[in-house]
Amino acid sequence: MVESKLNSEVRHRLPVRKLFAASVGNALEWFDWTIYATFSIYFATAFFPSGNDVLAQINTFATYALAFFFRPLGGMLLGRFADVRGRKPAMILTISLMAGGSIVIAILPTFQQVGWLAPVLLLLARIAQGLSLGGEVSNASAYLGEIAPAKWRGRYSSFFYISTGSAVLLASVLGFVLARTMDKAAMSSYGWRIPFLLGGVLGIIGLWLRRSLSETEQFEQNKTRAQKVRRPLLTTLREHPRAVGQLIGITMLSTLCYYTFFSALTPFAVKTRHASDVDVFLALSVGTALFVALQYPYGALSDRIGRKPQLFAWSAATAILIVPLSTLVKPGLGGLLIVFCVGLGLYAALSSLAPAIMSELFPTELRGLGIGAWYNLTVAVFGGTAPLVISALSAAGASILFFWYVAAGAVIAFLVLLTLPETKGTELR
Repeated sequence: MVESKLNSEVRHRLPVRKLFAASVGNALEWFDWTIYATFSIYFATAFFPSGNDVLAQINTFATYALAFFFRPLGGMLLGRFADVRGRKPAMILTISLMAGGSIVIAILPTFQQVGWLAPVLLLLARIAQGLSLGGEVSNASAYLGEIAPAKWRGRYSSFFYISTGSAVLLASVLGFVLARTMDKAAMSSYGWRIPFLLGGVLGIIGLWLRRSLSETEQFEQNKTRAQKVRRPLLTTLREHPRAVGQLIGITMLSTLCYYTFFSALTPFAVKTRHASDVDVFLALSVGTALFVALQYPYGALSDRIGRKPQLFAWSAATAILIVPLSTLVKPGLGGLLIVFCVGLGLYAALSSLAPAIMSELFPTELRGLGIGAWYNLTVAVFGGTAPLVISALSAAGASILFFWYVAAGAVIAFLVLLTLPETKGTELR
């Protein structure tokens, strides 16, 4: 009887179709974004002059980093669009931009065929995806936060990174399968295009699903107020400076964790530490599966014990363990499994409730822009540069400094969390 009652409550409280429709679009966004970094080890020389693989890799990551700096612009424009026009149309627009960019990259000519036009076109496609992702994170977070009952917001929030982790898992499994079934010459020639084409197909599916979403009541009740806000970015600083600072502090470590484990470590392990690409993709896949599995339990836990205990555990453990973990990035599957499982298992404590935390920081009329602008600016500075920084430090023989850099970010995040109020069970403003 108790189990039946629990199942009935879950069915009643979790609008599975709506959560899936919102999250599958986000999954595509992160699938497309992740495969660029994951498969860069194969296509770097396709878009830049051959003969110096290290320089081609750095140039590829420089393009990756430059696209990140369009994320704040996308966050501001699409976040404001979502605040005054609605979460649903904004999310439809972001998924269209991301899928289009993926298809363009899949069919781009190489440097050998068109010269410097190749990296220029690559950059333009990445800019479109940067704008898209800038709006996607804030708008999907706002949507999930606004449709959730107050006491279940952590559970609803967990679906954001369930989708993200599933997308990254698909990317890493795809990399593992392709690396096992194709030789490196084939992967460098055309194999890397397969994931980008798949991203385009997933985009069509995601677009269809998002068209079925209904608008949130929070937006409908506050859209007139949002339309009356003048200079909304300045308003976030003037009226909510603490929320801006807290968002930046938490996001700094969050994005360093994300892009270290999901993007930077793959080429670092293969190119610098000479690990097998097959072992790296397998370890990443196992770690990502664990990351996905932990999302809902962590989200539910935050609804029971609060947001802050999980956040303190995540930041403190990251500060202590990230440098020792870096010594295990070397040939051999065992060490790589420990690195990805421990690192992503810790990160899940934050990612499972990140949309809830961000939604709780700003009022509805500023939520899309507030998250979009300051979250994406922080990601651009710390996340977009992570693969470039680790590549440059590795080339200089000082790769260990990157992991001390992440540890310092964890200490700063811990101090910022001391100022964060507990928001478990509170109603959104």
